[in-house]
Amino acid sequence: MKVSTKGNQRLRTLLEAINADQELAQLWESANNNAVRRLGMSDHGPVHIQIVANACVRILRLLVEAGVQPGIVLDHGLTVEDAEVVVVTAACLHDIGMAVHRDNHETYSLILGYPKARQLLGLLYQEPILTTVVGEVLHAVIAHRWDVKPLTLEAGVLKVADALDMTQGRTRIPFEAGEVNIHSVSAQAVESVKIEKGTEHPVRIDITLNNSAGIFQVDELLKRKLANSTLAPFVEVVAQLETEKERRILQLYKF
Repeated sequence: MKVSTKGNQRLRTLLEAINADQELAQLWESANNNAVRRLGMSDHGPVHIQIVANACVRILRLLVEAGVQPGIVLDHGLTVEDAEVVVVTAACLHDIGMAVHRDNHETYSLILGYPKARQLLGLLYQEPILTTVVGEVLHAVIAHRWDVKPLTLEAGVLKVADALDMTQGRTRIPFEAGEVNIHSVSAQAVESVKIEKGTEHPVRIDITLNNSAGIFQVDELLKRKLANSTLAPFVEVVAQLETEKERRILQLYKF
């Protein structure tokens, strides 16, 4: 796990603990086994966690740079550095419930994530702050489900960052491998996703498509999650075709 720490010593210590944690690494592998091998879904393992954690930090820093304050700062008097710890920890724990089952995995992630969050964050905080930070992490974990309303900026950051792992078949929308449908076709149409500083909003998400079918991914997943997050007022999304000639994804479709 590599994330830019930018002088955040607590985040650096957290990352060292995460990288040394064999139990957490196996939870990611077990989650991925259920997702990819047993269900034929897209990756939900270590690569997904790395992508989401970095997206979380990137989005959070752009928001803070624009003067938007995290919930842990507003409500608990802690720091922006602590908010970075929250989003990275939540990113690492949000899908570990997949090791139990895909269905209701967000709830299972809470069950598995509570002792793990206390173990990792216990290296950084003492009570009562430890329990406060753990609570903020678990809130973000459960709120990454599209229909759960996030109550903090950090939870909204994780919800949106999770949806951004959609390039070249890495969609968060479940689909069966080998199936030809709007899910599988559109999943191949997203060429790249970039998180930039916006001009009209603090965060701009640039999505490059190689086929217009990719709009399904943007509309069905990202738009829905963004609309039900704390980030909606601060984020602009721009999706455009890479070239005038679209990539051929499908030769023939019959049923």
